[in-house]
Amino acid sequence: MDFFYSEISPVAEKLFKVIVVGDPTVGKTSFVQRYVQNSYKKDYKGTVGVDFALKVVKWSETQTVKLQLWDVAGQERFTWMTRVYYKDSRGCVIMFDLTNRNSFVNTVKWKRDVDSKCRLPDGSPIPCLLLANKCDLRQRQVDQLEIEEFYKEFNFIGWTETSAKEGLMVNDAMKFLVDVMMRQDGTDGAAFITDSLKLTGPGLYAQSCNNCSC
Repeated sequence: MDFFYSEISPVAEKLFKVIVVGDPTVGKTSFVQRYVQNSYKKDYKGTVGVDFALKVVKWSETQTVKLQLWDVAGQERFTWMTRVYYKDSRGCVIMFDLTNRNSFVNTVKWKRDVDSKCRLPDGSPIPCLLLANKCDLRQRQVDQLEIEEFYKEFNFIGWTETSAKEGLMVNDAMKFLVDVMMRQDGTDGAAFITDSLKLTGPGLYAQSCNNCSC
């Protein structure tokens, strides 16, 4: 009797640290919980300093991605620690609340803070994704055209409306960011995004804008 043995290729692992920043109460913790645990809690407790979460993504048959998600407190008293929190980050989510205009205005401060303190090994800025959270609520204070112009002006890789409460565009947004990080790391992505970094429909905006039906 002949025996045949097949070699099982080891699964390669990539580890990326991703920081999630923005003003208090914009939904950063809820977003991370929805992405990692697919759950939502109504009771809100403010993050003190920074919270951590780990998400393991099977990117392909031969590639696994481990994401260290650092949920950074938005209170001003913690901002002096951001240089420590940002260290070795490979990607960033900057979030604001569509029903709170001040949180949108303050994204400039967050973007500049990240750009000034965090760089990739080649010296370039880390990829930052702009998320307009709470699109399930009607009393919005920021329109899509304004967000579109803002993301282009401040060199975000893309933007989308999200709802951590309803789970809208949470996984898609993170998949978009992981694809960008994989490409910058020299690893082929999963062809999730096109060359123009665009998702159609109620999704990610980059290079062009479609109506969001969230």
